[in-house]
Amino acid sequence: MDIETVKRWYWIRRFANKLRHRPKEKPEKLAAVLKDHRIDLVLDVGANVGQTGQILREIGYRGRIVSFEPLPSAHEKLEERARDDSKWTVAPRTAIGDEPGTAIIHESEASDVSSLMDANADMYKAFKRTNVVGDVETPVNTLDAIYDSYATDKDRVYLKVDTQGFEKKVLLGAQETLSKITGLQVELSLLPLYDGEPSYLEVLEMIHAAGFVPFMMTETNFSADLRRQLQIDAVCFRP
Repeated sequence: MDIETVKRWYWIRRFANKLRHRPKEKPEKLAAVLKDHRIDLVLDVGANVGQTGQILREIGYRGRIVSFEPLPSAHEKLEERARDDSKWTVAPRTAIGDEPGTAIIHESEASDVSSLMDANADMYKAFKRTNVVGDVETPVNTLDAIYDSYATDKDRVYLKVDTQGFEKKVLLGAQETLSKITGLQVELSLLPLYDGEPSYLEVLEMIHAAGFVPFMMTETNFSADLRRQLQIDAVCFRP
């Protein structure tokens, strides 16, 4: 190959690299990793009113979504949001935990910070609408007990867990599930916000022990009052 041909191919490759899209924003990055891992089923644990499902559709994900939500008022809005989406299933109202039964969920002024755990002083400082407006009994199931009702061995499953301090309990009840799924996203608190909430390192160690490694770490909530990052999302896949 002569020198002119080498130069020509060099500039062609350089121009092509400039045209290649490199995801920069958080939603773009999530879309890219879901596509790369050929995810076709998302289990959305702690769906609230369907924010995650809506984001997934906005970034171009067209696969199945199954959402789980224990709070009655949020569950009703979730059903409304998913009603016209044939690939978005809302499971019967239930919390997901480490053992089946019933529990009390504390409904806050802001429904997305409602929890089965008691908020601590830092939570009240960071989120002004944490005040509890009511307590509601909810069924509790484990992912291991209901997984086969929604997923098959052929599905490439992505598990999202955002349960306001209850993430470790969800994972403890999903030991068999974790061996079947392709990836997961878990909200981690850098500062415990609920009484008895495990540290982010404890939850990360569980994720590593199950065979997953981090692909993305994205910030979620920063407290201007406490002057620190409170939570992050860990997006993990099998290497």
